[in-house]
Amino acid sequence: MTKLNRSVERSMKILEVVSGSGVTSLAFLAEQTGLPKPTIMRICATPVNQRWLTQSRSDSRYRIGSRFPRLGAAPAALDALVEAGSSEIVHLSEETGVGVDLAAAIGNGRVEIVDTTRKFSEHGIFPDCIGYRPSPFRSALGCAFLAALGADERAEVAAKLAVNTKGKDREAALRLPDKLREIRTKGYATREYGYWGRAVDYGGIPNAISVAMRADGRAIGALSLVWLAERNSVEEVADAYLERLTEAADAIGRHFASGADI
Repeated sequence: MTKLNRSVERSMKILEVVSGSGVTSLAFLAEQTGLPKPTIMRICATPVNQRWLTQSRSDSRYRIGSRFPRLGAAPAALDALVEAGSSEIVHLSEETGVGVDLAAAIGNGRVEIVDTTRKFSEHGIFPDCIGYRPSPFRSALGCAFLAALGADERAEVAAKLAVNTKGKDREAALRLPDKLREIRTKGYATREYGYWGRAVDYGGIPNAISVAMRADGRAIGALSLVWLAERNSVEEVADAYLERLTEAADAIGRHFASGADI
């Protein structure tokens, strides 16, 4: 009988758990595999280096990476966008001193946060937002993305989205035309005050401004600056950093389109 390679067997188990669970913490991996945390970290170092896994810089959680073998030859768009924006969002966060959220288009007018630089110790905002799909009508990310769609596509997806919304989301959907005019005038989208609130962000109520990212003429997602509302107004942050935010979004779009290092 052929002797099994325990290291390969353990690696496969870890990849299986991450693939099935999405964004996965070290503690969850230890619980699911029965392996000690130091062993998991040592095993994960190789697939992270080979981009079969990626590890969030904000909370060290793992997810499937852009080079993980799939049925199709091309990397998944979400993972490719993470790779394209990884360095850029770190530089943007360091230069502005606030958190940065990167969101990818997932179809039907929605986006999903796929990477963030939020650190509670620095920004006062909890980083547990990866995998979250913000409101297309109340969030800065969602509104920036909708505004970047063509008029016909936007009208179609907005109508579909509005059918399934209630309460404040429904009210915001009805105000979308006014919101779009505001975005065109200012050059960025804002987050509805109190949206998410303390239930997700904990430390305080955040503000955000967002711009869309494009590649080859199509909207691929949105990029946000996020900070505690009590520290700065929207206007202060926009005046200081909108140009840099837009530059970062453009750079990520170009990198995504070129496929460089992905």
